[in-house]
Amino acid sequence: MKKNKLILQNGPVFDGMAPEWQAGRTFFGEVVFTTGMCGYYESLTDPSFADQILVFTFPLIGNYGVADKAVWESKKIHAAGVIVNECCENWSHHAGLVSLKEWLEKEGIPLLTEVDTRALTKMLRADGTVLGAISETQEVTSFKDPNLEHLVAKVSISQKTVYGSGNKRVIAVDCGMKESMLRHLEKLGVEVVRVPHNYDYSEDEFDGVFLSNGPGDPIQCAETIEILKKVMKKKKPIFGVCLGSQMLALAAGAKTYKLPFGHRGQNQPCMDLETRKCYITSQNHGYAVDEESLPCEWKVIFRNLNDGSVEGVAHKSLPFYAVQFHPEASPGPTDTQWFFERFYACLNEKS
Repeated sequence: MKKNKLILQNGPVFDGMAPEWQAGRTFFGEVVFTTGMCGYYESLTDPSFADQILVFTFPLIGNYGVADKAVWESKKIHAAGVIVNECCENWSHHAGLVSLKEWLEKEGIPLLTEVDTRALTKMLRADGTVLGAISETQEVTSFKDPNLEHLVAKVSISQKTVYGSGNKRVIAVDCGMKESMLRHLEKLGVEVVRVPHNYDYSEDEFDGVFLSNGPGDPIQCAETIEILKKVMKKKKPIFGVCLGSQMLALAAGAKTYKLPFGHRGQNQPCMDLETRKCYITSQNHGYAVDEESLPCEWKVIFRNLNDGSVEGVAHKSLPFYAVQFHPEASPGPTDTQWFFERFYACLNEKS
C-alpha cells in the first residue's frame, strides 16, 4: 500500500493509503456516502452508482469477502471508486471467493483506505456532494461532472430480452436495472420483456410497465420520458422505482431537483401517508421529485422522515404509482417487497 489522497473540487484533501497498482493514475467521480453496514458488493454492482466514488460510513468494510456473480446486481462494478476507513483482508464467509481489495483490483476500481470517513461524511452532509479525484498528487485542476452526461445510456441493456413466462406481459424499462428487480418480477409468474432505455414499446402488446432504477440526472432521459408519455395514454398499470419514480413524475408534468447529499444506505425511514405506517428502506438516489410541481391529479404517497422529501407518488385515479426507495432491497430490509405483489394485483385488475 502507498500513500494516496482524495482531492475534492471545493478544496479539502483527505489522506489515505491505496494499492500499488493505482500508482501514477488519477480516478475521478462524484463523491457520495452510504450509511449501509453491509451489502457492499451489491451496492458496488448497482448501476445507479455509475461514475460515483462511494464512501462507506461504517468503519470496517469487506469482512465477509465477495461472493459469486450470481448474487451481484449486474455483471461488473459501476462505482468509480471506493473509500473506507478500514478494508478487511482477513475476511470469512462460506460464500466468499476473494477479498474486497482483490476484487476491486481485478475490476480496476480504485480503493482508498485509512481515511477519516467520519470527517469526510460530516463535510459532505454540511456542504453537499462534491466532485473528487483519487490521486497521488494534489495537482488536480479540472473535474468532470458525471451528472451532465447521459449515464443511463451507458448502463442500459442494448437489446430487448425476454425472461420467464405467464399470462401477463410486463415491459421492464432498463435504465440500469438491478438484477434483484428482475428476479422479483419473474417470481410473479409473468413474462418480462426487458427493453433498452430508448426502446419505443408504445405499440407493443403488454399488460403493464415497470420503470427501473438508474444513475444520474433524470432530465437526461428525454427519450425515455417521451415514450412514457405516450404509454400513459393507454392507462395501463405503471410501477416505477427510484429513477423510475422521477421519470414518471417528469412524464406527468412535474419537476425534479438535486438533493444536497442524497439518500444512500439501508436505513432510511419513510412513511406511508395513507396508513401512517413507517418503513425502514434501502435507498440510492441523488435526485427527488419537487412536490410543489406535481399536477393536481397526482398525490404524494410516501415521505422521507429525515428530510421530508417525496418518496413516492401516485395518480389519484389511474394505476400509476412509484416509490423513490428500493422495495427489492438487496441489500437492505425487505419490509416493502409487497410492492411487487401490489403491481401484480394491478395487472389482474386491468384484465
